[in-house]
Amino acid sequence: MKLKITLLISTYNWPDALRLVFKSLQNQSVYPDEVLIADDGSTDETRELIRRFKEKSTIPFHHYWHEDDGFRKATILNKAIAGSNGDYIIQVDGDCILHKHFVKDHISDIKKNTYLYGSRVTIVKNHLDELFSKENINFHVFSKGIKKRTRTLRIPMLSKLYTDHAGLSSKFRGCNVSFWKKDILAVNGYDEDFTGWGREDSELILRMINNGISGKRLRYKGIVYHIWHEIKSKHNLKKNDEMQTSTLLNEKKRCDNGIDKYL
Repeated sequence: MKLKITLLISTYNWPDALRLVFKSLQNQSVYPDEVLIADDGSTDETRELIRRFKEKSTIPFHHYWHEDDGFRKATILNKAIAGSNGDYIIQVDGDCILHKHFVKDHISDIKKNTYLYGSRVTIVKNHLDELFSKENINFHVFSKGIKKRTRTLRIPMLSKLYTDHAGLSSKFRGCNVSFWKKDILAVNGYDEDFTGWGREDSELILRMINNGISGKRLRYKGIVYHIWHEIKSKHNLKKNDEMQTSTLLNEKKRCDNGIDKYL
């Protein structure tokens, strides 16, 4: 039976960036079976952009939104995941332009009891005016305005050198990750006690690891181009760090304030 693939995009009040993400989605060599937007309280400008893209899309497209009450990314991601119809979820941020083969690359390495995390190239601050005026979504190792250039290299044969591993890699980024829906449900999804910027994604992965799930890095494929932006307020980061440390030390597998309330 063919797996159903969900592409989950989180966003908050940056329609210029989200427009480029949508453009790169239209350019994919392989399409997901559905697209979910997890919107942490954006205004009407973002809502209208999503509505227009949804009208043009041939892929089932769902917009999950809640009121803006501070950084509650964990909550809106849970709401979207609870409503997904996919067996497997590929998750990106709404400021990450997708390589043409991004979805294809994640699908190609799907494996039981394993989550995947891909590469992130950085589009630098002083290139943003040109990026948004030209709406470029294609980059290569010699492109202007990027750093971490070697991460633009897509060489599937070299990617095979990377194998499953235990533990949380320092290369993991929540803006480019995929996992089985059943594996995230088993740990009760994101912990909604995480508010404010930071650690909600890595803490989730730690609980999955504690529950027997391995990781695999998609080096030389599974590429996104992250658009530079100011870091969100880190006012709650100390508390979030403490919660993540507790998960690690206590080998926690399940959170209390999670996705089950939406199922």
